[in-house]
Amino acid sequence: MFSVAALHDNLPAGVVVHAADGRIVSANRLAQELLGRSEAQLIGAETGAGDWNFVREDGSPLPADEFPANVVLNTGRKLSGFVAGVAGPEGICWLLCNAYPEVDQAGSVRQVVVCFTDCTALKNTQQSLEKSEKRLRLVLKGSTDAPWDWDLLADEVYYSERWWNMLGYPSGDGLEDSGAWRRMLHPDDQPMIQEYLADLLPSQRDGFSLEFRLHHKDGHYVSVLSRGYVLRDGAGKALRISGVNTDLTERKQTERHIYELAYFDHLTGLPNRRFLIGELDHVLARGRRSGQYCALLYLDLDNFKLLNDTMGHDLGDRLLRQTAQQLRCTVRHSDQLARLGGDEFVVVLEGLGPSARGAAAEADRVVAKILSAVGQPCQLGALLFKTTASIGITLFDSNDTNIEKLLKQADLAMYRAKADGRNCARFFDPSMQDAADRRAAFEAAMRDGLSLGQFRLYCQPQFDSLGRVVGAEVLVRWQRGDRELIGPDQFIGFAEESGLILPLGEHILRESCRALARWHLDANLGRLKLAVNVSVHQMRDPRFPAAVANILGGTGAPPERLYLELTESVFAEDMQEITGRMHELCSQGIRFSLDDFGTGYSSLAYLKRFPLSALKIDRSFVRDIGVDAGAASIVEAIIALARKFKLEIVAEGVEFEAQRAFLFDGGCSSMQGFLLGRPMPIADFEHAYGTAGIGHA
Repeated sequence: MFSVAALHDNLPAGVVVHAADGRIVSANRLAQELLGRSEAQLIGAETGAGDWNFVREDGSPLPADEFPANVVLNTGRKLSGFVAGVAGPEGICWLLCNAYPEVDQAGSVRQVVVCFTDCTALKNTQQSLEKSEKRLRLVLKGSTDAPWDWDLLADEVYYSERWWNMLGYPSGDGLEDSGAWRRMLHPDDQPMIQEYLADLLPSQRDGFSLEFRLHHKDGHYVSVLSRGYVLRDGAGKALRISGVNTDLTERKQTERHIYELAYFDHLTGLPNRRFLIGELDHVLARGRRSGQYCALLYLDLDNFKLLNDTMGHDLGDRLLRQTAQQLRCTVRHSDQLARLGGDEFVVVLEGLGPSARGAAAEADRVVAKILSAVGQPCQLGALLFKTTASIGITLFDSNDTNIEKLLKQADLAMYRAKADGRNCARFFDPSMQDAADRRAAFEAAMRDGLSLGQFRLYCQPQFDSLGRVVGAEVLVRWQRGDRELIGPDQFIGFAEESGLILPLGEHILRESCRALARWHLDANLGRLKLAVNVSVHQMRDPRFPAAVANILGGTGAPPERLYLELTESVFAEDMQEITGRMHELCSQGIRFSLDDFGTGYSSLAYLKRFPLSALKIDRSFVRDIGVDAGAASIVEAIIALARKFKLEIVAEGVEFEAQRAFLFDGGCSSMQGFLLGRPMPIADFEHAYGTAGIGHA
């Protein structure tokens, strides 16, 4: 049998007995191990001595009056569940202590028994849990996610405070029953949620993620992403579902903003070309199912560029926004409306009927409403502005599948409406496509002609009153083949429309300057002036003066012999800009001549404001000399005006001797025309009027 001492030493707890004065009178073996002291060191040790390395749970030193034995000695009451640490070289050993008083017959404490067990592992686990809980609290506090938990067996739902905050509630007081989340679901989402749960719960999946909408306290719905975990028992039965809700409002707004940037016009709010192309696919699909015709309307505002250039882009933008609103109010909600860019809009009409004739009639009625709406005066700031539109229409049915082709057809029809006087609509027909194909081929041929040097310079001589050649006007011919010679009336207009006038004009100007450089070495040719026609498109180009300077420098042509001929249409542009450009060119030594004077925007202000050196009387007035007394009077007035402003004067289109005599008698300084000399290749001109030539008319 065990002795009392043996039993004492084999107890699974450390036991230390203190006398009434606090001194240790006994300590079993486990107590010695846990306290890190031998029996000799412990017996007789005082509890108030300062060499004990006891610490509190927070790691601070444990004062002597808080030692378990001293607490019992001072209070006479037992102490239970007290945790203290013993600091040693290998760390802190944590002890769970219980202390009991033993009293004598008088009730005085005779001794104190302190029992303690090693709880270091438990303490470490507790600290680890506290750290984890702290981290979790911090994560949840810093997160915008809202935790929740649903006990499926008890049908109890835990809603976090953030769950309620996300929906505009400070807390869920009075609302946090298990069915609250169902009541807050968007009605359209309830069938989806029910179907999702019916699939999730019987399955073996332990994770989930889905989007739905919950009702906010303010009345709107909040889009949330709910993700979480399904806890199951050993048989796979779902016991509870836990998760977090993420507010998707900001993400949805960002997605919507990106979508609008990609598919909508920022100025008018209308769908853009990309959106329209996608919608037209759906329109074609619906047309195939219904068997009905549709129509695509291509609308372009008339004279919009003039408003933009003269009144500023702010007013132009206002007009575009008002036009968009007028179109919205005119077309049906089922019709597609888009802005392609600039002042171009597209309307797609669906369900116009099974026959082409009936569909065309219905489209025509809608177009009439659109033209009327767009044609209404609108207030642009202080300006009451009235505009019109030109509309191209193409019908299509289930057999049409090429969207770009439909847009091109409507665009061609719109240009036909422009050509027919504007403020009207025209339907596309195959002849328009043929004309467009011919136009494209002609443009390609012109580009090839420029690169191959097929555009040749001709010169028509100009003579003074004594019949001496004093200059020439440069004309251009297109030598397309060995025998095909095309005049400027067949390609200059097209060149201006297509933008080819810029490279063509540069080619003509460069070849003219090369001729002037050659003439400079000839006694006869060196005194001649050379007039070169300049397009309004060239004068609009801010790089034009620099380009002319480069040509002059590269060829060595004398600039004072170069006359740039402008038509009066150039003065319909920005006067300040054109005037500045003309002065910049004049500073290089170049002179300007005003062509076709009296036929366009004639104004004395032009003669006063612009740096002109010569006026050219239009052939229409010269032709009627001797036939129309009014024409003769106009010619006399122009000559007198030119003299007043000290301008040279040139009459063109002189074909009869009577015209020549009238002009010379009237004081015209020089003239040109078939009577005096026909246009000829520049090489022939140089041969005819150079030092070895005749030199007279």
